[in-house]
Amino acid sequence: MGLISGLKAAVIDAWSWLNYKPLYSDALGMPNRRAFPEAHATWVPAADERRLAAYKMLTAYDNNQVAELTWFRDGDEALERREFGDPAMFVDTITSHVLGDEQTITVPGAEQAGADDAGPDAAVAERVQTLLREWADEELLPMRLLQTERKAVALGDGVYLLHWDADKQRVRVKTFDPGFYFPIVGEDDDGSDFPDRVHLAWELPADPARRLPARLRRITYHLDWIGPQTANGVDRNSRPVRAPLMSEATDEQPAQPLLGAGDTLDTNGSITRMYPWSEQPSYKTCYLTDAVWDLGDLKGPVDIDNLPMDKAHFATNGQGEVLDRLDLYQDFVPVIHVPNTVPEPGEHWGRSSLAKALQVFDELSGSDTDSSRASATTGSPILAIAGKAVSAQQQYTAGPGVVFTLGEGGSITSVETSGNLAELRNHVRELKDRAATTTRLPAVALGTSDPAQFTSGYQLELALGPLDSLISGMRLARDHADRLLPKFVQRLFQAGQHPDWQGLPVLPAKLTRGAYTPTDKTAVLNEVATARKEGLISLETAIRRLQEIGWPIEDAEEEIKRIDARSFADARALADALGNPEEVAAFLGRKAPEAPQTPAVVLPPATATEDPAAALADGAQGSGGNDS
Repeated sequence: MGLISGLKAAVIDAWSWLNYKPLYSDALGMPNRRAFPEAHATWVPAADERRLAAYKMLTAYDNNQVAELTWFRDGDEALERREFGDPAMFVDTITSHVLGDEQTITVPGAEQAGADDAGPDAAVAERVQTLLREWADEELLPMRLLQTERKAVALGDGVYLLHWDADKQRVRVKTFDPGFYFPIVGEDDDGSDFPDRVHLAWELPADPARRLPARLRRITYHLDWIGPQTANGVDRNSRPVRAPLMSEATDEQPAQPLLGAGDTLDTNGSITRMYPWSEQPSYKTCYLTDAVWDLGDLKGPVDIDNLPMDKAHFATNGQGEVLDRLDLYQDFVPVIHVPNTVPEPGEHWGRSSLAKALQVFDELSGSDTDSSRASATTGSPILAIAGKAVSAQQQYTAGPGVVFTLGEGGSITSVETSGNLAELRNHVRELKDRAATTTRLPAVALGTSDPAQFTSGYQLELALGPLDSLISGMRLARDHADRLLPKFVQRLFQAGQHPDWQGLPVLPAKLTRGAYTPTDKTAVLNEVATARKEGLISLETAIRRLQEIGWPIEDAEEEIKRIDARSFADARALADALGNPEEVAAFLGRKAPEAPQTPAVVLPPATATEDPAAALADGAQGSGGNDS
């Protein structure tokens, strides 16, 4: 930024798509101070001023408030602008597609639990998956996802904060506005990596009833070297702070800082710690600081990263611990940044889905305003009265049943404006199509197309091509966050020593998003049925394909067992092939019947006076006689 020979320099950065608005970019490339006072606060870093102003501008588009912002520059004329919610409709549509019809936490290997050849790892994976899904239900995770995704789509960035709640004994998830998110990214750091120090900061308005001035609250998560153990204390000004714990001094040794539980000193004198989810000792831990500053105390060249700590008023958590570099006993920063798009090389920020279509939305708003004015003249036409008896001082009012008496040569002429209104409405439709094309949202995705024009699923698939590429790129940008979220949840449960998670490993789980496009279910069903009948796919693959198109099959393994239990023809073929009743019964999910035993031969009892040998001889003769 700057002036070159008295001319405005071209500013090209992550927010330059808003440069066309004079309200956003003045002669120096900076936002209007009256419209965006938050961006020019003394504690806001210079590199974040354009970002915060862009967030406010995008929020105005989402809430039909662009006219209110434009008023600061154009005056009362800007308030005549009509805004009918088209940007919000685009944001809602893209958000629903990127989320999918359902969101599920999956752990690889869990689907094999219960199978005959499943090992112990499958049972562990199934247990972790069950615990994660139960947590997601308790924490209302789909709602948190919707909140974050809508921020990401509309503003370009979303932010999750995860923390352990000792009172509720579970991991909590919070969604923050990206305007409160201030990561510290060094010049040599890769902007796409998650930073080691993150600030969440916002201003608190003055509260005259409680005699509180305007303040700034800042929550900081800092990944740093493990230090000695600390406890609550006070400083010289009686402020609650954290102070290091010291051992008792003796005649042989002065007082020494105490180590935390489980910490050890290595040969170099550094403190190490073994975390439950790690196989190697770690030198790092995450510190939490939550403090408030009076805005009047922020003087001089300060910003969000170097506020005067001697003026801070530290908060206290529910366990009474002062949040002044409180050791969280975790080796990661529990803040997850969700970019809407894959960032440019070295960049940290995503781009709003509205960014490239903002000028179209401005044109659309202008056309809507013109249409509103034209409709007024169409509903109440303009009349011109001529004649000798017409007086220039007389006022005429047109309405139903009104009769005008005209003198000699008198006439009434109306100005027809309906043609202009029709052209304006056609132009509005063209602009909506242009906005949909620019944002890669086809009419079928917006629900504005005629279903009759798609005679096959293949035509529908071709029409959804732009949407497929859009959602594919957006989900790629979220892939890392979708893996970090369940990973951090597992670690925080173990750090909180929850009994259900003791002894369980941290497995590579992922937040899986469902389908987002309409599917020709009849065509897919016929395809699956034909392939299954010809023996080209297995039953497992067929069930999985039906799950993908929305059939109400919750558990594929259980569904296969139910199908096999009624496949008597297949069981008969299996019996003919193997001749093993036990395997056939196992296939049907039943117990094989016990094989009947041949009864023992029971001879008639011999009498006491009868000679056994003679009796046998007589029996033989009798048999022969019968045969003859």
